[in-house]
Amino acid sequence: MTDHHFFFIGLSLMSVHELDAVRCKEWRIIPGLSLLHEKTGGIVFLFAHIPLFYFVFWQMTQTQDSDMFIKGFDIFMIVHFVLHIVFLKHKNNEFKDWVSWTILSAAGLCGLTDLLIQ
Repeated sequence: MTDHHFFFIGLSLMSVHELDAVRCKEWRIIPGLSLLHEKTGGIVFLFAHIPLFYFVFWQMTQTQDSDMFIKGFDIFMIVHFVLHIVFLKHKNNEFKDWVSWTILSAAGLCGLTDLLIQ
């Protein structure tokens, strides 16, 4: 697991992206959550990250095959980046500045790089 430097950089970037996602109100572009009232969607989005982060940390520390999880998360980082491109024109998308796109594209690139060098 220690040879996955790009995975860990990508995971760090994804964590920062989730902070940015709160700033940019990402729940307003997610199917399902976008149907909720603004405040309710934000609260659901925020609290949904507790089990998600728990799952990531648990997979990295408590399972026998963390390499399989890392490969899956690498793929997730790439797919996540592509989804942001797909939703780029969404009327409620606030991921428009260079900060958001640097974080998003760097995370996707880290996922791709980690897959290619492993």
